[in-house]
Amino acid sequence: MAHWVGRVALVTGASAGIGYSVTKALVERGMKVVACARNIAAIQKLGEELIEHPGSVTAVKCDVSKEEEVTAMFQMIRQHSSLGRVDVCINNAGLAHNAPLLTGDTDKWKHIFSVNVLGLMMVTKESFKMMQENNIDDGHIILVNSISGHRVVKNTAGNCYIASKFAVTAIREGLRNELREMKSKIRVSQVCPGVVQTEFLTSNFSEEFAKTIYSSMKCLQPEDVRDSILFIMDAPPHVEINDILVRPVEQIF
Repeated sequence: MAHWVGRVALVTGASAGIGYSVTKALVERGMKVVACARNIAAIQKLGEELIEHPGSVTAVKCDVSKEEEVTAMFQMIRQHSSLGRVDVCINNAGLAHNAPLLTGDTDKWKHIFSVNVLGLMMVTKESFKMMQENNIDDGHIILVNSISGHRVVKNTAGNCYIASKFAVTAIREGLRNELREMKSKIRVSQVCPGVVQTEFLTSNFSEEFAKTIYSSMKCLQPEDVRDSILFIMDAPPHVEINDILVRPVEQIF
């Protein structure tokens, strides 16, 4: 990780769970982290707790599904005296709804795709643009996807979410193809975790459903996914780790 010290990472969905854990780890390793979320109070508190560490946290309120907020965030980065660039983009923001394909609510479908797919694409595009502006050819784009980007289970409530995650897997490979056509050495990776014990199931489905799943196995923790991201970032410049699938040993779906 030594080559990332003093450089700038953007982490979306940074107020809790995986994004929070990744933000903390990167600051501890000397990176300047732009950490964004819709609710930034937790990020601001984390920044205060990490004040003695070599890196720093800049908390930004941003809903990645809203283009104007994404644009404003990148404009702030450009104008910030100690930032001005993005070297690593970690697209972690995501959500789900109970939204079946045959009976689901259209607004819920739109919300899922606006965050999980379009938001991810907008943040990635703006990060790449900023890398180009600063002649950064060793940048890294990392997508926090899901095991649901690789397989479809019998889960009526989650079918639209699964579709959005398959889209992310296609986007990962599409980004790589475009970067190679440009002769760019910017790398693209994704991490696809199984069940992670965070607030995700509670906030997106129900507390009862979350308890049922989380009590059925020893789940992954945010730190387990964080470690996969750090492993990706620590690879030598000629190595591009495209995909990591990581699941709890006991997960059977």
